[in-house]
Amino acid sequence: MKRFTIVVFLLFSFAAFGQTLTVCSWNLKDFGKSKTDIQIDFIAQTLRNCDIIAIQEVVAGPGGPMAVARLNDALNRTGTKWDYTISHGTSSDRYSKERYAFIWKTSRTEKIGEAWLEKKYNLEITREPYFARFKLGKKQFTLVTMHAIPKSKQPETELKYLKFLPENYPSDVLIFCGDFNLPESHSVFNPLKGMGYPPALTNQKTSLKQKCINGNCLASAYDNFFYNQAKVNCINAGIIPFYTAFDDLKEARRVSDHVPVFLKFSML
Repeated sequence: MKRFTIVVFLLFSFAAFGQTLTVCSWNLKDFGKSKTDIQIDFIAQTLRNCDIIAIQEVVAGPGGPMAVARLNDALNRTGTKWDYTISHGTSSDRYSKERYAFIWKTSRTEKIGEAWLEKKYNLEITREPYFARFKLGKKQFTLVTMHAIPKSKQPETELKYLKFLPENYPSDVLIFCGDFNLPESHSVFNPLKGMGYPPALTNQKTSLKQKCINGNCLASAYDNFFYNQAKVNCINAGIIPFYTAFDDLKEARRVSDHVPVFLKFSML
């Protein structure tokens, strides 16, 4: 593994005025006991400049929570205090069951109350979304992270239920994030967009190919944020191209087959 300098983190600096947070979302493929200490440390170094981290594909068995705890410890060793919360296993069958996690810098934000899995649509959504409320200054927002079923299984059949969540949580400032297994251009997101929830990323591929072709290593635009633009000001958004730290894309894919995505924002 060669040394990795994440140039994109120059974008994470504080705004000249106002309070900001940077949320990073990452599908960490099979995040459990199979991740080595070297990989955990690499993930921590990749994400250390985020303020809140949303993780999808945490293994449902005991290795999943242990991996999150290991990552939290690695982040604490970067010089900043972090805390975390892990969901129970989702309501899906044992082949699809996963957990989610949120990890955050305690000096930058505070979690309000307990995080929860959304149970209202647990029969319609294979891996129901995970919610947590956080503070930005004196204001509050709610992160909703989700890992949709694979594209081959038609994720639009469950993503269509996202449009009901703003109505179900009218007092919450919702920010959706995760691996949707569909691009933001798909018509299933039109109701959310029409309600004032635009995507933070447009035409940005976020999953890794099996092999780079002419320097192109990214495959599909699956990971994104959808945010309440009436209450959230998107300052910047993008990807963290962690795979450039590796000479071999196969080695990078052992960390994950997705890149992290980030949203830097203030509140209106």
